[in-house]
Amino acid sequence: FSSRTDTGEETELNSVAVSKSTGRMLEDPRPDFRLSRESFVVLLNLLNQDRRHGWGATIETLVFLFWLASGTSYRVVSRVFGMPRSTVHDIVHRVTEDVVAILHQVIHLPKTPEEMEVVSPFMKAVGAIDGCHIRIKAPSGPDGQCYRNRKLFPSIILQAVCDHQGRFIDTYVGWPGSVHDSRVLRHSPLYRQSAYPPPGHFILADGGYPCLQHPLPLITPYKRVVQGVGAQRFNSHHSRARCIIERAFGMMKTRFRTIFLKALEVHHTFVPHVITACTILHNICLSAGDIVVQDDELEDDAPEDEGEAGLEAVSGALWRDQLSAEVSALEEVPPDHNYC
Repeated sequence: FSSRTDTGEETELNSVAVSKSTGRMLEDPRPDFRLSRESFVVLLNLLNQDRRHGWGATIETLVFLFWLASGTSYRVVSRVFGMPRSTVHDIVHRVTEDVVAILHQVIHLPKTPEEMEVVSPFMKAVGAIDGCHIRIKAPSGPDGQCYRNRKLFPSIILQAVCDHQGRFIDTYVGWPGSVHDSRVLRHSPLYRQSAYPPPGHFILADGGYPCLQHPLPLITPYKRVVQGVGAQRFNSHHSRARCIIERAFGMMKTRFRTIFLKALEVHHTFVPHVITACTILHNICLSAGDIVVQDDELEDDAPEDEGEAGLEAVSGALWRDQLSAEVSALEEVPPDHNYC
């Protein structure tokens, strides 16, 4: 992109014009920015930016959100806001990094027992994990092939853990789409640091992950074909409880449809930053009561075959058998629990 420096007078006049147009947009920001006014205020407070130069924190954040919500080119955004394309490029990258910088304020593991809610009906399940493929423009050269996943489109993988409300508590993004979920897991800080969940608790995972007791307690469903009523009942409860992570991905994809339903038109090294920003905004919106209804037509990532090869770990199969027996002993599912 070419660079261009406006005079202070030109910048001030343009800023006034943009302020008037964005003021109209902010009367109902959801159509243009995919966030409510409450979510936008929370975001600005977290960023805590007081830009004395350039276009100002509010306008720059709106430019970033408009680009994220529309998934359009920098050229189109520049026309909407009346600023040079190179300026839009710089703002999008700068604000993305500002949002990523507040990651640990917004996405973090529970710090106290009070924050650690269980995923019913498993009274020791304190989260659900899954992977999500983000479409990208494949890099040129021989490295491009390693980004093609099993569905043959180029992608980058987001691994995330959410709580019982669909709020992300851990994210790990950046591996090429051809890499198996279990390998991504094995290299993630969540697995390597063994800091969560606390002893006696576990995370729900689909069949693309190994069933583990250590170093990261993961409980997966029984493999198909399931033998026995107890195992079938366990798988049914497991599926309904674990779908909270699918619903979290679905809400995020619905909010930022253009980011997730087509290949991101940015360099592949920038994609992890954009996706991390989306996960942060997802949590901010949930905390502000800014909920979107998941689109039914969104395509889910089908679970991969279980991949335990190379994992130096303690199997959780016996633990799963014990949980299956406990679930089978339940006479009924608690009536106040809302499954997805």
